[in-house]
Amino acid sequence: MSYLALARKWRPQVFSEVTGQAHVVSTLSNALNSQRVHHAFVFTGTRGVGKTTLARIFAKALNCEAGVSADPCGQCVACSGIDRGNFVDLIEVDAASRTKVDDTRELLDNVQYTPTQGRFKVYLIDEVHMLSAHSFNALLKTLEEPPEHVKFLLATTHPQKLPATILSRCIQFNLKSVDMDRLCAQLEKILTAEKIRFEPSALMVLSRAANGSVRDALSLLDQAIAFGNGDVSARQVRTMLGMIDDQYIIQLLTQVADSHSTAVLETISRMAERAVDYGAALNELLALIHNVALFQVSPESVEWKGIDRAPLGDLAQRLDAETLQLLYQIALTGKRDFDFAPDPRSGFEMLLLRMLAFQPHTPSPQCETAANIVAATSGSKAGPNSQSAAQIDSVSPMRDSNSAKPVALPSAVSPVENTAADIDVSRVNADCMDAQNFMREGGWQAFIDHSGLGGIAKEILMNMVPRSVQGKSVTLALDSASRHLFNEQRLEKIENHCREKLSLNVEFIVEMDDFSNAEPGHETLIRQQQREQQEKHAAARQAFTQDPNVQQLVDLFDAKIVSESIKPGTLSE
Repeated sequence: MSYLALARKWRPQVFSEVTGQAHVVSTLSNALNSQRVHHAFVFTGTRGVGKTTLARIFAKALNCEAGVSADPCGQCVACSGIDRGNFVDLIEVDAASRTKVDDTRELLDNVQYTPTQGRFKVYLIDEVHMLSAHSFNALLKTLEEPPEHVKFLLATTHPQKLPATILSRCIQFNLKSVDMDRLCAQLEKILTAEKIRFEPSALMVLSRAANGSVRDALSLLDQAIAFGNGDVSARQVRTMLGMIDDQYIIQLLTQVADSHSTAVLETISRMAERAVDYGAALNELLALIHNVALFQVSPESVEWKGIDRAPLGDLAQRLDAETLQLLYQIALTGKRDFDFAPDPRSGFEMLLLRMLAFQPHTPSPQCETAANIVAATSGSKAGPNSQSAAQIDSVSPMRDSNSAKPVALPSAVSPVENTAADIDVSRVNADCMDAQNFMREGGWQAFIDHSGLGGIAKEILMNMVPRSVQGKSVTLALDSASRHLFNEQRLEKIENHCREKLSLNVEFIVEMDDFSNAEPGHETLIRQQQREQQEKHAAARQAFTQDPNVQQLVDLFDAKIVSESIKPGTLSE
């Protein structure tokens, strides 16, 4: 019993059946219909995207007995012969097995002879980059001025390996990897025609595994049909590919969002019992984070077709956009360093623990005592029953002095005479915070250091300088060079977060100012850091150039010092 693989059975026979290469099909069709056909073409792209398929359809269009057009009949001697692979005027060459210059010369000796059956003699050279340098030289002259009855169709996965002299004599078509939506649609069409039962989510898994290759997708589909005994289900496909159940990945990200480190390790232990591929599990985790981020922006854009979107919605509520970006970056970095781990499991565990370690701290709903906040902002230690101000992970309303509408930024504290021992913690509210602490020397830096703020919120504060305090309001000067950090959506989010989680009602009034020429002691923390770094560099350059050993090397070897390469610590004691 003979069985024709799906990749061969469903190979496109006309341009309209080609998947995902509309830009190439359109150009070739217009050239054929207008009778303006170049003598040499290069088709480039990854494996299985249709390079040789397009070349064969193009050969049929050139030699069809009905005439040169973009719609070959498919029934004549030329069309049927090309479909069967025995048309004498279509010469297919595998350059990987014929790399020698003698092979190329033998091939080109027959170029001068007219076609035997067709209108054109078509040379289809696959993996043309495998030819030797001498072979390319032998091909060059013929490729530049071929007889009118000859067309060259070159296909390669590595166009960068082709000599520029060859590329300059050809029209080049770059075939794109086929996106998952088109691959899913093609697989669904084939399975429907073959009357095979399937789950839409299984097709998405297969499409992702195919990585943009139509041929790989059809080969995997053949394997999935055999594995499932005629059915294609997501669970069976994931098992066939050695992939972990997506519920484990959803559990892991949910546990990371809830900061449940013990639960994370227990889930990884259950995964280990199934002998999972941790590299594949990491890819699944990256895909999940990506889809949750997409869901936050537009639920309709999520690509996980056929998969319940409820977990995505739940995760989108648990994790804000900034945290998702942080987790995605940690996962990407972990993927890069994965091979350096002692074993895959430990590498995967450390990656999840890193996500937990860098999770923003969640503040307690109970407001902190004034004494503890004063201690945090002034750099002193908090009382034994207090909560560290490092748990403050948000900022509060800020008001732009040039606008009638309040804008938002961090909160301060109002005066209080009680000590930590005199205050009933359960009765303390935001009015017990001391705004004057922000005006003390080092108070602003201490607040930022101990607050746990990160990302754009911290950058905003680092570009501000406290100016004055009036009641519960603190006036801050924002460096005008950092004005681009502000937008209404971001500030509204900061304001809501501060009000709901920290119960801070002391607002900031923000004024714009130019700190580009500010004196030391009157500059923003960012500019202070930049100035100190420049001073360190200048001192390092001076110490390096004046070092006797360096001067001796300069004199002996007529050396030149590249001052830009000198950094603090270049010379050791």
